[in-house]
Amino acid sequence: MDMMDFYRGKRVFVTGHTGFKGSWLCTMLKMAGAKVTGCALAPNTDPALFDIARVGEGMDSVIGDVRDVDALRAAFERCDPQIVFHLAAQPLVRESYQDPRGTYETNVMGTLNLLECVRLHGGVQSFLNVTTDKVYENREWAWGYRENERLDGYDPYSNSKSCSELVTACYKRCFFGEGKTPISTARAGNVIGGGDFAKDRIIPDSVRAAIKEEDIVVRNPFSTRPYQHVLEPLYAYLLIAWKQFEDGKYAGCYNVGPDEDGCSQTGRLVDLFCKTWGGKAAWVNRWDGGPHEASFLKLDCSLLKSVFGWRPVWSLETAIKKTVEWTKCRNDGGDALGCMEEQITLFLDQRARQAAAAGE
Repeated sequence: MDMMDFYRGKRVFVTGHTGFKGSWLCTMLKMAGAKVTGCALAPNTDPALFDIARVGEGMDSVIGDVRDVDALRAAFERCDPQIVFHLAAQPLVRESYQDPRGTYETNVMGTLNLLECVRLHGGVQSFLNVTTDKVYENREWAWGYRENERLDGYDPYSNSKSCSELVTACYKRCFFGEGKTPISTARAGNVIGGGDFAKDRIIPDSVRAAIKEEDIVVRNPFSTRPYQHVLEPLYAYLLIAWKQFEDGKYAGCYNVGPDEDGCSQTGRLVDLFCKTWGGKAAWVNRWDGGPHEASFLKLDCSLLKSVFGWRPVWSLETAIKKTVEWTKCRNDGGDALGCMEEQITLFLDQRARQAAAAGE
C-alpha cells in the first residue's frame, strides 16, 4: 500500500497544526484525503504559513491551548481520532530562557494532557510525539547520537523536550502495554522550508535580510547542525505512524536527520543560501551575545533506515533551493499553497523512485 493511500479517510488529530511544520503536515494529510482535526494556538508569526496557504480550509481547525486539558479533550473527542501527531510546542531555545515556566508548561504538561486524552479515549491506534535532536546530553563529540544515549537537554527548551520524552515513555509502560495504542517518539534535526517566519532561526533570518538587501547576521558560523527540508521528517512521521498502526512492533524512539552532507556548519549553510538567492545576498559574522548554544550536534539515523528503509530524498542544496523557490513565489504574488502542493508531489514522486531503485 502507498503511504498516502493508507491515510485516505483516516481520522487524524494534530496538535500544533498552525505552526510551520504543522501547516506542512496538515497539507500533506489533506492531499492524502485524511479527515484532519487540529488543535493549537493561533499562529504566532505575522505573516504565518497557516494563513498564507489557507491550511485551515478543508479541516477542523480548533484554536486552543494544549495546556487547557478540558478544551483539548473536547476537540479530541469531537475528532474521535485513529491517529495522533503531537507537534505543539514552544520550540525556540532563546525564548525558553525568557519564559522557562511557559516552555515547561507547554512542552511537558501539554504532552501529559494529550496522553491523558489518548488514555481516556481508548480508541487511538497510533500516537507519535515529535520532539527534537536536542533532547540528548550534548557532549560535543564528533559522531551522531543514537536513540539509546542519555536524555538531558541543556537549556529549558531542550530539557523540557527531554521531559516530554520521559513522560511519553512512562505512559507507554504504564498504560499502553499489551497490544494497546502503539506509541513512538521522533527526534528530528533542524528543518528548513518555505513559510518558516520564526525569529532566531538562521534561514528565516536570512530570508528577511535578503528581501531587505541587508547583510545576514550569523552569530556562530562554525556551529554544526543537521539541516533537512521540512518534508523529510514529515514523511518519516507519517511512515512511523502508518507502520505502527499496522503492527505495534514498530513503536519506538527514532532519530530523523540528514545524511552526512546535511550536517553543516552554519557559515556553509548561509553560503549556500546566498548563492541560491542571488543578487546582493551576503552575510557577516557578528556574535550578539545570548544564552548557551551547543557548537556541534549530529544524529545517527541508522535505526530509522534499517527498520523502515527510510532515506533522505533531498540534499541540503535542494532543500535550500526549494525554500528559496517557495519564498520567491510568495513574494511575487504566486500561489503559496500551489507551490507547497507541487513540492510535496515532487518529493513523494522522487521518494517513490528512490524506493523502487532500492527494491523496497
